[in-house]
Formats: sequence, C-alpha cells, structure tokens
Amino acid sequence: MFSFDYQRVGAPVLMRHYTSLAVFLLGAIALIVSSGYSLGAVMLLLGSVFLLVKRPDLNLDRSDWLVMAALVAYASVGMAEAWWDGQGTRGIDKPIRFVLAIPAMLLIMAYPPRLAWMWSGIATGAVGAGIWAGWQKLVEGAWRAEGHTHVIQFGNLSMLLGVLCLAGLGWAVVQPRRNLWFAVLLLGALGGILGSLFSGSRGGWIGFPIVLLVLYRGYGRQLPGRIKVAVLAAVVVGASSVYALPHTGVQSRVHEAFSDVERYISGESRTSSVGARFEMWKGAYHLILEKPVTGWGHLGYREGMDRLAEEDVIHPGVTIYGHAHNEFIDAFAKRGVIGLAVLLALYLIPMRFFARHMTARNLELRSLAVAGVLLSVAYIDFGLSQVFLAHNSGVMMYAFWLAVLYGTTKSIVNRLAATKT
Repeated sequence: MFSFDYQRVGAPVLMRHYTSLAVFLLGAIALIVSSGYSLGAVMLLLGSVFLLVKRPDLNLDRSDWLVMAALVAYASVGMAEAWWDGQGTRGIDKPIRFVLAIPAMLLIMAYPPRLAWMWSGIATGAVGAGIWAGWQKLVEGAWRAEGHTHVIQFGNLSMLLGVLCLAGLGWAVVQPRRNLWFAVLLLGALGGILGSLFSGSRGGWIGFPIVLLVLYRGYGRQLPGRIKVAVLAAVVVGASSVYALPHTGVQSRVHEAFSDVERYISGESRTSSVGARFEMWKGAYHLILEKPVTGWGHLGYREGMDRLAEEDVIHPGVTIYGHAHNEFIDAFAKRGVIGLAVLLALYLIPMRFFARHMTARNLELRSLAVAGVLLSVAYIDFGLSQVFLAHNSGVMMYAFWLAVLYGTTKSIVNRLAATKT
C-alpha cells in the first residue's frame, strides 16, 4: 500500500504542496466549471484545521488584525441585517464566508503556496474563460457569453483574472524561464480580457484606465521610454481593433449605453439597461434619506421600492430587482452608513497594505502587491454598476483571493525581514 513517510517529508513541505494545489484550482477552474471558484476555497478552509494541530507561530501584527477586523466587521453587519430583517439562515450564507476566509488566510501565511502554481492557476483560468466565452459568442451564437454563472459576474471575473495576469508579469521577469512565463501570463491577460469583452459586461471596462494606472505605478516608472511608448501604442491599437470588429459586440454595447442615457433623459425609456439603473439609484437615494443610519434591510428595501413605485417616484418596472445595481448605494440603502463604512473598509484596508509594497525591490513581493491593489480596484469598479457581493461568485473570489494574496505577501514580507536581522 502506498503511503507517505510523514516524518521524512515533513509537514511544512506537504502543506505547501496542499496550499499550492488549492490555490491553483482557485484560479484554474473558477469560471470554466460550475461553481469552480468554490473547490480551492473549500480546500483552504479544510486545510486550516491543520493549524490547530501544529500551531505554527504566525507573528500576527497590526496590519493582520486590521484586515481580519475588516472581514469580520463586514460579515457581522451583513449577518445582523439578516437577523433583524427576518431573512433566516439564508441571509447569513454570504456574509459568513468572509469570516471563513480568515482561517484560509492564516493557513496561507503559515504555508504559502509556490508562486508558480498560483500564477499558472490564474493564467489557466483566464485562458479558459476566454476560450469558453469565445465559443459561446462566436460558435454557439450567444448574444452575450455567460459561462456557468450570471453574465455580468462571468465577464467581470474573467476581467479580474486577466488583470491579475498582468500583475504577475513582474514575477515572471525574475524567473529562470522568464520568456515562457511572460508569454503564459500575457496569454492569460488576453484570454481574461476577451472573456469580458465577449460577455458584453460594460462595468468591467469602465475601470480599465485605473487598472493601467496601477500597473504603471507598480512597473511603469522603471521601464525605458521606448517600452512605455510601445505598450501605450499596443493598448490603443488593441482597444481600437476590439471596438471596430463587430463580432466582439463591444461597439454595439457602447452604442446601447449612449442610447440608453439619451432615452432616459428624454423620458422615452426608464427601463433600459442604463435607465433602469438610474431609476434604482433614484429610489435608493430616497430610501437613504429616510433611514441613513440603520438602512432598510433587504426586505425593507423591496417594500420601500414598491412604495416609491406606487407614488410614481420611480418606474414600477425596476421593482423586480432586489438590489440597486450599485454596491455602495445598495449597502447604504440596506445597512445605512454603518454598512457603507464596513464595505469601504473591506476594500480600502487591504488596499492600503498592498500599496505599501508596490515599489518593493523584490519583484515577487511587488507583483503580489500590485495584484492585491488590483483586486480591490477591480471590485470597486465592478460595484459601480452591479452589487457584486450579492452573488456567490463575487463573494468567494474576493474573500479567498484576498486571503491568498494577503497571506502570500505577508509570508514574503516576513521572510525578507528575517534575512535582514
């Protein structure tokens, strides 16, 4: 019978293999398998039980406690809303996952995955999403590629995987086979972005200039002038080509957006894709004015929107939606100023930690820091036109990729600090 020689191989080695596989799967099958984003996360959560056995010294510091506090605070407010709103156990399902990401983060800090597994998993997932979206759009003739989840979630998460591949280019530069890794990550970036474009999820496109600014802050200042010009030219040519090619559907989606705004302003239509969002935001604004501190809760929000429709404040056609299609407005309307504050903390506290390391000399560390900043930036962007954390995919990808990126970054920071002493 086959068995491991536990004493000879060693727990740290085995656990690093385990976390490496879990993190690889967290990216590789996230969008190409139904609920694929859950498998790696569940593996990390189950693996964290090992911490109770070995009890490694994690040397937690202030930044660790702040990030964990942000996760707990966001989850606590969400669960409190579910309790007093009468949603039952179903209402705590998504908030509690942010708490469950904490032991996963501690596991990663103790036994960080091999970065080659992490970046290859992200690239595999991004390429897979692009191919899957291209098949749905170009072969099956779908109007918008949606993978195995909601079309907006699929498109935006595909974009997320693509931009994380761009963050990994700094890591690729210092690898023995850097040309191969560079090509793999660039292919992943292309696949992830194409997946977003084929989905027609415009919300993920709006923040792309900010993504480029983050990448420039992380890498651009050290690049020669000719490389900067070449990259800028490639971005302009690529964007123009994508817009010009009718098969991508980008041109029609952009024209639809402008048409929706014009028809909303003229009063011709208040229920188009963009017009409905304006109506939902208007309704949520009225609800926020009435209960700015505590908010209305999920059920109270729906009742309030129905009332506003009866009073002809908003179009009745938008009352079918259970949220405001804006993460920040929705949090304010349902959970008041407290809910908005913990949402901002969830994004900004980790972002501040990562931003401190975006100019690190160690490119492995810098690539993780850039990826961490991009995770928050992407979710802030996605949240402008969708309540991303109302979906399982949005919750799992943010909570557990934050756990992975933060835990891995912290392990490298601690390792570098130890070598200086």
